[in-house]
Amino acid sequence: MSLGRVFVTRPIPEAGLALLRQECEVTVFPEKDRMPTREEIIQGARGKDALLCLLTDEITAEVMDAAPGLKVISNYAVGFNNIDVQAATARGIVVTNTPGVLTETTADFAWALLMAVARRVVEADRYTRAGKFQGWGPLLFLGSDVYGKRIGIIGMGRIGQAIARRALGFSMEVVYYNRKRVEPDVEKALRARYVSLDELLSQSDYVVLTVPLTPETRHLIGARELGLMKPTAYLINPARGPVVDEKALVEALRSRTIAGAALDVYEEEPKLTPGLAELDNVVLAPHIASATTETRTKMAVMAAENLLAVLRNQRPQHVVNPEVLK
Repeated sequence: MSLGRVFVTRPIPEAGLALLRQECEVTVFPEKDRMPTREEIIQGARGKDALLCLLTDEITAEVMDAAPGLKVISNYAVGFNNIDVQAATARGIVVTNTPGVLTETTADFAWALLMAVARRVVEADRYTRAGKFQGWGPLLFLGSDVYGKRIGIIGMGRIGQAIARRALGFSMEVVYYNRKRVEPDVEKALRARYVSLDELLSQSDYVVLTVPLTPETRHLIGARELGLMKPTAYLINPARGPVVDEKALVEALRSRTIAGAALDVYEEEPKLTPGLAELDNVVLAPHIASATTETRTKMAVMAAENLLAVLRNQRPQHVVNPEVLK
């Protein structure tokens, strides 16, 4: 007997879909390279008991009202700013997410971005592919050292701490800014020093963002903050696009207010702010910080297990709005 009908807004790794199909009637949006429109999400959700969605899917009250029997919205992501959680709670719908599983993978990719922009890897790759490489030169693609520099981490949660651990291997000085200080033993283990946001921006050679998107963090980095950074500094954003004022960033990169930036997320994702793609001193990735086979499979399984738990009238492992369960 089926536990219910499920709509999945995009193909996810088969391990997660297989779990769902064992106990549910599953409909999957068929196109893997395109986000469903608002209308397609509403149509897909009609008559369903559960929804498994992505961070890029906006799940509004309108979507929920199209599926009055909806019991759970399982987000295939750590963040959940794409879901109107208040509206879900008011309708008795459980919202779940997939925290923890992508911490190390995201930290790895933050470092990939950092190294790529510091050593101009993407520029050099394009240059070589274009047949322009004529031999070694003492001034060819000079970048910036990473070893021994100062890294400033804005947001010292799980991912921020994982990035800091990696910085120790490069003998970097670690400074951080967080809503509140982490425990002294964590600071000691990471050799991390707590500073104000302005101090971090003005002192760091590499500024890495790992904060969630909230009303307080939207445009946390704007023209003023970019102006505080050193002209030799780099901004790395594997967090959420709207944390950075992208128009201000384009201007800062164009005027060389900062040396460069590396982004995995965008303010109006998937659209880029005009001028961003034309700049050589920015590395642009298509939101792939968690894109490893191992991590995406774990996320799919976790999202499926969260969803199934609700349909079985059990408590899911990761609940965003636990008050619904009361």
